[in-house]
Amino acid sequence: MKICIVGAGSMGGMMGVKFHNIGEDVTLIARGPHLAAMQANNGLKLTMNDGTVEFAEGIAATSDIRSVGPQDLIVLAVKAHQIAPIVDDINTLLGEDSMLLTIQNGILWWYFQLHGGQFNNHALQTIDPGGQLAMAIDPHKIIGSISYPAAEISAPGEIRHIEGTRMPVGEIDGVEKERTRRLADLLNRAGFKSPILESIRAETWLKVLGNLSFNPVSALTHATLEDICRFQPSRDLIDRMMTECREVASKLDIEIRLSNERRIGGAERVGKHKTSMLQDIEVGKALELEGLIGAVIEMAEMTGTEVPYIEAVYALIRLLDHTVQSEGVCVRAKPI
Repeated sequence: MKICIVGAGSMGGMMGVKFHNIGEDVTLIARGPHLAAMQANNGLKLTMNDGTVEFAEGIAATSDIRSVGPQDLIVLAVKAHQIAPIVDDINTLLGEDSMLLTIQNGILWWYFQLHGGQFNNHALQTIDPGGQLAMAIDPHKIIGSISYPAAEISAPGEIRHIEGTRMPVGEIDGVEKERTRRLADLLNRAGFKSPILESIRAETWLKVLGNLSFNPVSALTHATLEDICRFQPSRDLIDRMMTECREVASKLDIEIRLSNERRIGGAERVGKHKTSMLQDIEVGKALELEGLIGAVIEMAEMTGTEVPYIEAVYALIRLLDHTVQSEGVCVRAKPI
């Protein structure tokens, strides 16, 4: 299978190594020192959480999406706010039978596409202003996924897996197809746990439940998941934000399958892991806010749901992001 990973960062890089090492034809899209290291070292290194080291020797890597050509599978692994600027480039990868696998955190532009019901084909303005992505990308090519593994770029050209291998997939129209089974089989062969879900949207909300709470709170406080869960005031705040999120989902006919306490307990067991948002704020990257929080607030407005705790945290994290981006600074926690 010809596979292009658009965004070979922590998760995309991990997937690229795994696919390459089971014999698939993989091209990585990356940039900067990370790309330079892969090209210099003729490959990408992956260290799993059990200490196993894998190396994707000779894997193709480039920054030029348009040079790659049509692919069987495109894994869209850039942050949600990075998709719109490259949407025309992404379309050059899409052939007649191509699959576009989205692995971003949060609510994505396709949420109401092929949805049915009251909000069918509604474009969420927080994540897709003017419906640009909805109009540019054929929704019938999209397969959704929830990326549960935690990983990080430990050094240019090197990925470190922290925990988890679960990566369920599902068609956005809710109808399982032969291609869905082929994709799930590919992921399972590569070492992921990839069940096929009847409702990818319901699983999206389960992931959002943690993302919209833990990510901004960690970035604001420089606390790890374990720290947040073991400090009662922050644990209580997370619980309140999750309850508001759950109410919005319920009004969209989604019942989130895990309780707040189980979701918080799962995060606590991950340990002293920095969320992706905290990692980004420490190196001065623009934050992934709208898909994780802004879209939920927009959906709350659509459904007449009050979400004061989510709105308060959103205001604070937006201010932090604005400050970091306008002043061009990194915000690292100072050692005590």
